Amino acid sequence: MHNSLDLPGRPEDTRVVVAMSGGVDSSVVAALMKQQGYDVVGVTLQLYDHGVAVNRAKSCCAGQDIHDARRAAEKIGIPHYVLDYESRFKEAVMDRFADSYIAGETPIPCVSCNQTVKFQDLLKTAKDLGADVLATGHYVRSSASGNKRAMYRPTDLDRDQSYFLFATTQEQLDFLRFPLGGMPKSKVRELAHEFGLSIADKPDSQDICFVPNGDYAEVIRKLRPNAAEPGDIVHIDGRVLGKHEGIIHFTIGQRRGIGVAAGEPLYVVRLDADAKRVIVGPREALATRKVFLREVNWIGDTLLDEGAEFEIFAKVRSTRPPAPAIVRVENGTTTVELTSGEAGVAPGQACVFFDSDTEEARVLGGGWIARTERVGDWQVDSPQQEPQVSAV
Repeated sequence: MHNSLDLPGRPEDTRVVVAMSGGVDSSVVAALMKQQGYDVVGVTLQLYDHGVAVNRAKSCCAGQDIHDARRAAEKIGIPHYVLDYESRFKEAVMDRFADSYIAGETPIPCVSCNQTVKFQDLLKTAKDLGADVLATGHYVRSSASGNKRAMYRPTDLDRDQSYFLFATTQEQLDFLRFPLGGMPKSKVRELAHEFGLSIADKPDSQDICFVPNGDYAEVIRKLRPNAAEPGDIVHIDGRVLGKHEGIIHFTIGQRRGIGVAAGEPLYVVRLDADAKRVIVGPREALATRKVFLREVNWIGDTLLDEGAEFEIFAKVRSTRPPAPAIVRVENGTTTVELTSGEAGVAPGQACVFFDSDTEEARVLGGGWIARTERVGDWQVDSPQQEPQVSAV
């Protein structure tokens, strides 16, 4: 068992800092590392405070979770630190989330959190604490590949978190360990009971941690009080169908609750933040063939540089399996052509690269979707097509 982290030296001479959120997964990681003889230190991040009135049952990193993490550390018998990252979290995750939503995007703050607070700031803190590695409860696998580490989808594909970790850099990946990647969630719960952890049956967090009731618009109203400006709901053919109370209430692909009556099912196909317009159309108008990426992270073996063209498998939403695609770099811009197309792809989401669509797929990186190109005559995101959606 002592080689479970792929580290030289004896476990007792190896310091493992465990990111403890107060949930089952990270608590079991800490207990496993302690059982295997490592020098374990638990660290919990205080990211925000909802106030007493909010039900935190489905979200993480609030007051109750800090208490749960502390109790787990006591039971396991390891030192435990709580770090106040509230201002950093607000700046790097919450503010970015609000600005992205106001710009008509559909952001994924969990990726931003891993990218900044957890795998930059916490990783640095772990090194300051003398850690050899930082271990987390994420469901992904990593293993040595030559002189570096590679990331793969986990054994339990129902828990696959690789989509949310696409921005992990090679340097971070080499320092991180994911001890749960090779086991199903049921086994993790079983171990939690064996270790006598009081959180063994605690429900998994499902919501975005600072949006505990799923009401994004309300959170954005608090962060950006003047964000919800009214505007027009416009059909893709230029007809004005009605009014809306702010584009922050809509997401690409949305069908219900649009607020206009029409003789056909309508979907939100584009959010025009500058003109405060919600553009709607038939389902066919959602079909996306090409995405343009920004802030691309690549952790494959071959360089992704100017002129590169690779066949990959891409995921443009966390719940979909990887599908065939081609990634290209031309004139400094990274694009991904989705071979079969995909419906309802939104700017602000992630496009994540894999080397196959199998259970053993390796994560090659990914990027944030800056804009999309539609199939056929529905090029509503292309400037030359703008007259089709007439200004009103």
